[in-house]
Amino acid sequence: MQVLAATWRARGHALGFGIGLAMGPATVGRIGSDSRMDYTAIGTVTNLASRLCASAQDGQILVDRTAAEAIGSGVPLVLLGTRRLKGFDDPVAVFAVAACQGTDARPTPGAAA
Repeated sequence: MQVLAATWRARGHALGFGIGLAMGPATVGRIGSDSRMDYTAIGTVTNLASRLCASAQDGQILVDRTAAEAIGSGVPLVLLGTRRLKGFDDPVAVFAVAACQGTDARPTPGAAA
């Protein structure tokens, strides 16, 4: 991804994205009508993942508490605090992936090492 982003920057284009990851139950299957049928997932967890993605900065991976607990110590995570996300009445605890093995991902600014 970093090589691709550098190539695009050299051509005068900006390429960046963040990732949102949430875990929980969802309805998965073919949804639609006879004229158009799509295989998709719907539910609160998909909305949460979408809101986390929209809240992420370029190159940042944001994770909800359920996913953070499932990840455990396998990947270093930093609690960023809570955020008010559209469609959710209560603030949501948000974690950021501090680094991934095999990449040169850097910790979120201000994160403890």
